[in-house]
Amino acid sequence: MKIDRRAFVKQVFGIGAALGLDVVNAMQRDLVFKRPIPATGEQLPVVGLGTSDEFESGAGQDLDPLREVLRRFVALGGTLIDTAPVYGNAETVIGQLLAELGSGTQVFVATKVRTRGQQAGLEQMQRSERLLGRHPLDLLQVHSLVDVGTQLDNLRRWKDAGRVRYIGITHSRVSAFDELERLMQNEPLDFVQLNYSFMEPDAERRLLPLAAEKGIAVLANRPFQNGAMFRRVKDKPLPTWAAEFDCKSWAQFSLKYILGHPAVTCVIPATSSPDHLVDNMGAGVGALPNDRTRRRIREHVASL
Repeated sequence: MKIDRRAFVKQVFGIGAALGLDVVNAMQRDLVFKRPIPATGEQLPVVGLGTSDEFESGAGQDLDPLREVLRRFVALGGTLIDTAPVYGNAETVIGQLLAELGSGTQVFVATKVRTRGQQAGLEQMQRSERLLGRHPLDLLQVHSLVDVGTQLDNLRRWKDAGRVRYIGITHSRVSAFDELERLMQNEPLDFVQLNYSFMEPDAERRLLPLAAEKGIAVLANRPFQNGAMFRRVKDKPLPTWAAEFDCKSWAQFSLKYILGHPAVTCVIPATSSPDHLVDNMGAGVGALPNDRTRRRIREHVASL
């Protein structure tokens, strides 16, 4: 199904006041593309929300923009929010805002553990549970593979006890792909989070096919390479053929490339801008590029 994104945004926000948020939510959820978590078949909208840097709030900082980001995210059918204890006070902010918005039961909150030692890991996990107000937690991940053996043991015990629904591992550097591959081959994982984009396509060679083979859900991080993608395309026009896959912006150009790979369950762009949030969410609506078009995307970006 193809849909004009400008018409979509107008539809969602233009009639929202008249119809009410519940109706808008229902309309958008029917449009958003979803993929199953292989371990259970649970469906996730393909565009999530990252929080690194963007949800780290200083004392006295106005939280209204972040509040609006979360409100729009939920209104537009988003569910998966990815955070971590090392993202400043992001867990505190997310827990507070979700409680205010009354959206806690509608979201899928993924957080991480990044420390060494069994007891330190358990204490960090308990703190995340408390700050986020999630019982059980939806997804716990070993962040950057720090003390991965010990922390995976902790995660498995929590999963067996019903304190977390899914467990996984994360990294954001190609240099870690050999270790990610080893763990994916040998550990019972529900999720793997890794860096993937048309500027960092390395995961296509081994890790994405392996995830599909093993039934591991994939979260794609660094979709804009921490802003390097936008610097690469600055002042460049979006190719006219982007309209073939319902793409209206450079952000969607990257996100739709990522989502065009069937092994990717969800991409998690981080933002603290309500307008950027709307733009990102548009990548989850309409057509996705096929393999031929994805090759064309890589070639086009390489030529810039």
